[in-house]
Amino acid sequence: MNTLFRAGSMLAAIGCAFAATPAFADEAGEPVNSLDHAPIGVMGDHRHAKGEWMISYRFMHMDMAGIQIGTDAVTPEQVATTVPNRFFGNPGQPPTLRIVPTSMRMDMHMAGLMYGLSDDVTLMVMGNYITKEMDHITFAGGMGTERLGTFRTRTADLGDTRLSALIGLTDTIHLNAGLSLPTGAITEEDDILTPMGGRPAVRTPYPMQIGSGTFDLEPGITYRDQTSRFGWGAQLRGTIRLGENDEGYAFGNRAMATIWGAAALTPGVSVSARIEAQTLGRVDGMDPRIMGPVQTANPDFQGGASLTAFAGVNFAATSGALKGWRLGLEGGIPVVQDLNGPQMPNDFSFTAGVQKSF
Repeated sequence: MNTLFRAGSMLAAIGCAFAATPAFADEAGEPVNSLDHAPIGVMGDHRHAKGEWMISYRFMHMDMAGIQIGTDAVTPEQVATTVPNRFFGNPGQPPTLRIVPTSMRMDMHMAGLMYGLSDDVTLMVMGNYITKEMDHITFAGGMGTERLGTFRTRTADLGDTRLSALIGLTDTIHLNAGLSLPTGAITEEDDILTPMGGRPAVRTPYPMQIGSGTFDLEPGITYRDQTSRFGWGAQLRGTIRLGENDEGYAFGNRAMATIWGAAALTPGVSVSARIEAQTLGRVDGMDPRIMGPVQTANPDFQGGASLTAFAGVNFAATSGALKGWRLGLEGGIPVVQDLNGPQMPNDFSFTAGVQKSF
């Protein structure tokens, strides 16, 4: 997977070596084209002319299912009987993992605002509301494969807030200088089913928390270009955690490289294809209130590397009352995932969004 990520980074860097036409979106007096924006799943892809605003809303859904260690699929019974519980020795903690997540869903509502401070600098703010659900199997007692029952945990709250500036280097290349503010919750709780049949309310493990709890730098560089019929681009982005949060841990650093191409079927309709390579580190530190015989409570069973393929379609109203409004749709499926497992791999993701400049 490290090789895949380096290859993705190289593709993005090669893309950034070319420049030809301006990267401004929806400039006054120019015709609207569906190629003027990247696929809807790409954030911070374009700048705006001085004084121009853009509002946006995105809905992202992600499904995870199954269990994977590295690149290998395993069964819940294998996890429950062979994977050690790092909390064994504490009261009520069995020697192996006896609670096994089997699926997870996440819905994210994202509202964004962009403003062209100058022709070279665009400011952006984005807030979000996140809902997560995770299904589990609980195995009875401290050993064996008897299934005691199932349960679902759910968390929902406002997420972290992102501020960024897009700083033009050339007409087609800009820097992404971002900062994530820890406005999301990191102390969410819900009821569980224990191996002894109890149903206590506990702090949910790391993947079920809503925010990071840390200030995070989000640097990047983006290249985007187009002709009247085709558009293409590449982006490198990162997330760097600035210390631990108030609960004693920090999520892993993230690195992402993506490259895309799009073709216009008409000026108002285009289709796109995209490849994204990503790495995410393990959790650093530990929340003392997140403890249990479940893989999601172990900081070492977080993160990994992935390569994901996306296909999308962009619509742009080129005339009439809705002129300038855009609708983007994009779906993604993993090509390969190498996880610090046991973990649930991504199954698929879907993003839909609307945008309007004025």
